[in-house]
Amino acid sequence: MSMSDPISDLLTRIRNGSQARKEYIECPWSRTNEKIAEVMVAEGFLKDLNVVELDAPKKTLRVWIRYDRRHQPVLQGIRRISRPSYRVYVGAKAIPAVRGGLGVSIVSTPSGIMPNREATKKNVGGELLCSVW
Repeated sequence: MSMSDPISDLLTRIRNGSQARKEYIECPWSRTNEKIAEVMVAEGFLKDLNVVELDAPKKTLRVWIRYDRRHQPVLQGIRRISRPSYRVYVGAKAIPAVRGGLGVSIVSTPSGIMPNREATKKNVGGELLCSVW
């Protein structure tokens, strides 16, 4: 059975896993999910990720959640902005800052999925997928 919004499913699994203090979460693999998780790893919100092939035709994305020394999640909040029923597109100059620069917006551009700082540097806009802080 297909789900209507796999990106929201990924973000919800990450949010719930970090609040439940899980070591890692698993979700269905897609290129988009993998790229979003890669951006979150590069920005320091997640520890690591890899693609696991448990069943032959299906892949699973396994994402390790990052915690600080007191075992508090580094990821404080995550919010889906552009949804299937309401798409949000922004230009390169209009990409919003998250929490005064402490967070990151993830943008899907013609050059790929990237954080807001990189999109602004490359002067490309696109669909504003989510905000992470």
